[in-house]
Amino acid sequence: MKHFIYIKLITTIILVFTIYNADGQEIPPLVKFTPENYGGDKQNWSISQSSNKFIYVANNEGLLEYNGAKWTIFPSPNKTIIRAVLVVGEKIYTGCYMEFGFWEKDKFGKLQYTSLVPKLKEPMIEDEHIWNIITYDQWIVFQTHNRIYFYNTDNEKYTIINSNNIITKIFNVENVIYYHVSNEGVYKIEEGKSKLILEAPMFKDDRVINIFSTQEGQLIQTRESGFYTLINDNVSLWQIPAKDTLQNINVFNSIQLQDKSFILGTIKKGVIYLSKDGEIEYRIDRSNGLSNNTALCLFEDKDNNIWVGLDNGIDCINIKSPISVFNDDKGNIGTVYASTVFNNILYLGTNQGLFYKKAEGQESFKFIEGTAGQVWSLFSFNDELFCGHHSGIFIVNNTTARQISNEPGTWGFRPIPNKKNELLFGNYGGLNVLSKNQGIWKLKNKIQGFNSSARHFEIGKDNDVFISHGYKGLFRLTLNKDFTLVKNLFLDSSIPIGNNSSLIKYKERILYTFEGGIMAYDDFKSRFIKDSILSPLITDLQYTTGKLVVDKTQKLWSFSEDNISYVSSNPITNEFKINRIAIPSRLRKGQIGYENISLVENNKYLLGLTDGYITIDISQFNQQTNESEIELNSISLRDVDANNTNVNLNDFGDFDYSYNTVAFNYSVPEYNKYEIVKYQYKLVGRYNKWSDWIETSEIIFENLSFGNYSFIVRAKIGNKLTNNTISYDFKINRPWYLSNVALLLYLFSLFTISFIIHKAYKNYYKKQHEHKYLEREQLIIRIKNEKLNEAIENKNRELAISTMSIIKKNEVLSSIKKELKNTKKPNNESVIKLIDSNINNNKDWKFLEEAFNNVDKDFLDKVKNAYPEMTPNDLRFCAYLRLNLTSKEIAPLLNISVRSVETRRYRLRKRMNLPHDTSLTDHILKI
Repeated sequence: MKHFIYIKLITTIILVFTIYNADGQEIPPLVKFTPENYGGDKQNWSISQSSNKFIYVANNEGLLEYNGAKWTIFPSPNKTIIRAVLVVGEKIYTGCYMEFGFWEKDKFGKLQYTSLVPKLKEPMIEDEHIWNIITYDQWIVFQTHNRIYFYNTDNEKYTIINSNNIITKIFNVENVIYYHVSNEGVYKIEEGKSKLILEAPMFKDDRVINIFSTQEGQLIQTRESGFYTLINDNVSLWQIPAKDTLQNINVFNSIQLQDKSFILGTIKKGVIYLSKDGEIEYRIDRSNGLSNNTALCLFEDKDNNIWVGLDNGIDCINIKSPISVFNDDKGNIGTVYASTVFNNILYLGTNQGLFYKKAEGQESFKFIEGTAGQVWSLFSFNDELFCGHHSGIFIVNNTTARQISNEPGTWGFRPIPNKKNELLFGNYGGLNVLSKNQGIWKLKNKIQGFNSSARHFEIGKDNDVFISHGYKGLFRLTLNKDFTLVKNLFLDSSIPIGNNSSLIKYKERILYTFEGGIMAYDDFKSRFIKDSILSPLITDLQYTTGKLVVDKTQKLWSFSEDNISYVSSNPITNEFKINRIAIPSRLRKGQIGYENISLVENNKYLLGLTDGYITIDISQFNQQTNESEIELNSISLRDVDANNTNVNLNDFGDFDYSYNTVAFNYSVPEYNKYEIVKYQYKLVGRYNKWSDWIETSEIIFENLSFGNYSFIVRAKIGNKLTNNTISYDFKINRPWYLSNVALLLYLFSLFTISFIIHKAYKNYYKKQHEHKYLEREQLIIRIKNEKLNEAIENKNRELAISTMSIIKKNEVLSSIKKELKNTKKPNNESVIKLIDSNINNNKDWKFLEEAFNNVDKDFLDKVKNAYPEMTPNDLRFCAYLRLNLTSKEIAPLLNISVRSVETRRYRLRKRMNLPHDTSLTDHILKI
C-alpha cells in the first residue's frame, strides 16, 4: 500500500513539474512547408538558390522550384529520386540515379532539362547515385559513392576519379577539393591527383560531415565525435563549450554561416545553432516548431535565412529576423495577457497563472504557486510588483506571490495623485482604493456610487475619473477628496460606443480610442475632441481593436490588421512620429481587445500571443533594407475553349484576338515569416489606376478588347516597396472580322449594298411611278368604260323602249284591226290595209336594227358567218331572241300569231342543228 502511495506521489510530482515548467527558449521565426504545400514527396535531400533568389530543392519526386509565392515541381528525367542540386549561373545542376545534367529556363520561363551523361566517354557504374554537387573554378563536380565526375563547362570534357570504398562527401574549402572515403580517411586533390592527408581513426571510422576554413587552418566536423582542428598537420579536438553535447548527438550535416557561426542538422534532434565560439545558442526541434527532427540538408540563402530539408517537409528559419518567437504549442503557459521585467526577472501573466524566468538566458519558465487562474495585469509601483488577478490582487516577490485582496477581477492599477501610498484599482465591481500602512498593502475602501466593471479607467484633474465601458459608454466620475464616494456621474452620450474601444493616459492627456479614431479630452472645453495627429494610428489602417499601450519609454502602441505601430516623440520639438512594424494579426495571434506589449530590454519588446509570445527588436527594424525585387515568372493566354498558350517573356506581346484572356504570374522571393508580400497592379488601356493591395501573385484579365496595353505591377514587403516595378507591353490584335481586309470588304460590301439599294429604290420608285401612271390610265379607261357602259345602257334602254313601243303600237294596231274586222263595215278594208302597212312597216325594223347594232353590232355578223343560209327574217327573229323577248312579245313585232312564233322557233332550231335539250334562246345569247 505504501509502495502504491509513493508511486502516486512521484507521478504527481512529475506531472506538476511537466505542467508548471515550460521551455523558455526563444527561437527565430520559422516558415513550414509540408508536402501538401510544395506538391512533392516528404524527403528533401539538397537545397540551392539562384541569382534571383528562387529556391531549388532536390526532392524524391523531382526538382522543386519556389519563387516566394508558388511551388512548382519538375519530375526527374528518369523518374528517380533527385538527391543533389546546385545552381551555377543560369543553370540548375541536378543528380539522381544513373543520371546528371542541368536545367535551364526557356523563353516561356519554364525549366527544360539537358543530360550530361551522353558526353561521358565511359558508362556510369551500375546503380550509381549522385549525392553531392560542388563547383571548382570552371568545373562542376558530381560525387557518387564510387566516383567523382569533373565536368569542364568550357570544353565539355570529363575527368573521373574512382574509389574502391564509399566516398561519403566532397568539399571545396578555399578552392581546394577534399573528400572523405569510409575506412580510409580524408583525401585532398592536388595537380589532378588524390592524396590521403588524414587517416586517423576518428576519420576512418567516423564520417566527416564538413570541413571549414579557419585563420589557423581547417576545422573538421565528424558525425558522432564533434569538431577537430587541423593546424599545421596537427589534429586535435576543438575545445568548445558544446564539445560534450556534440559527442552525444548524431550530426547528419552542417553549414557555416556568413557570420562564421554554425548550423548543425541532426538525425533525431532537429537543428542546433552554434556560435562561432562553439556555444549552443538554441536548438530547434519538433517540440518548439520544427516540422521534423531529421534534417537531411541545410542551406543559407542570400538573406541569411536557413533552409532545412527534412525527412518530412521543408522549413525556413529566419535566423536574422528582428523577431524571436517563444512557442507554447503544448499549452503549458497559455495566452499571455501581461508581461514585465522586474528585478531582472521576466514575468508572464496568462490565463493559467503567473510564470517567471530570468530575463537573460534560455532557461524554462516556472510557475508561481498560488497564482493559478486568469492574470489581467502586472504593475510596478515604488519597487513593488502588483499582479491583477481574477481572484484578487497579489504582490510578487521574486519567485513567490502574496495575496493582499480577494476582491474578484482586478483589471489594473493607477497611482492616486498626491498620495504616494495609495493606488486606485478597477475590477469587475467598480473602483477600489488600495492603501499601504506600516509597510503592508490592504484594501482601504470601495468607492460608492459606481458598481459597473472598470477595465479601462484613468484619473484626470480635480479628482475626475474616466471609465470606458464596452457596452454602456464613457463615464466621467467626480469623486470626493477622500476617494470614497462618487459625487457626480456623467455618461457622455456624444462619445460613440466602439467595438474594442479603450481609454488611456498618454503624456498627461486622456485618450479615448474607437473605430473612428482617437479622441483627446480637452480640460478647458470639458469634452473629448478628435486628435488629428494620433488618429492615423487607427483610421489609416484596417481596424481590429482600439487597445492602446504606453510602455516605460512613453511610446504609444496600437494594433491593426496588418501592423503594430508606435508613436515616438522628438525630445526637442515634442513632435509625434508614427512608426509601423508589419506583423499581421493572423501571425500575431493575439487576443483581440487584450493586446499587450512591454519593454523587456533596450529596444526589445515582448508581445503577448495566444500560444506564447514574440520579442521584437525595433532598432533592427529601423535598420532593415529591402533588397528583394519582384519577378515576372510567366505569361499565358487562354482562348474561349480554355486552351492555354505560354508567351515568350522577352518579346513584345502580339496576341491574336482569339487569345484575349491574359494571365500574369509574378512573385517576390521573400521568405521572412512576418513580412507579408502584397502586390498592386494596373493595366494601362483598361484599368489606369492602381488596384488595392492584394496577396495574390497572379492576375487574369478576361475578354480584353483589341488595342494596346501595358501591364504594370509592383510589390511591397511589409510596409516597404520593392526596389523595382515590372511592366509588360502587349497588343491584342483586331479580330478577323475587324481586320483591314475585312474593313475593306465591309466598305466594298457597303458600297455595293448601297448601290443595290439605290437601284432598288430607283426601280421601286420608277415602278411606283409607272404603277401610278397605269392606275391613272386604268382610271381613265375605267371612266371611259363607265361612260361607254352608260352609253350602252342608254342604248339598251332606248332599244328596249323602242322595242316596247313598237310592240305596244303593233298590239294596238292589231286590236284595232281585230275590232274593224268584227264590225265589217265597207270602209274597214282600207283601214285594215293601213294598219297592216304600219304593222309590217320596215321603218320600224330599220330603226330597231339600227338600235340593236349600236348595242351589239357584231351579233348579226356572227350569226351570218355561223349560219350563211339565214334569211333576213331569220336574222330578225334571232335579234328578237337576242333581246330575250318572249314569243308573245315577238308575235306583234312580226305581225304573226304566237303559235307561228313557236313554229319559227322550231324551224330556226332545225336550221341551226341544235340538239333537243339545248335552249334556243341560251344558244342565241352565247353567240
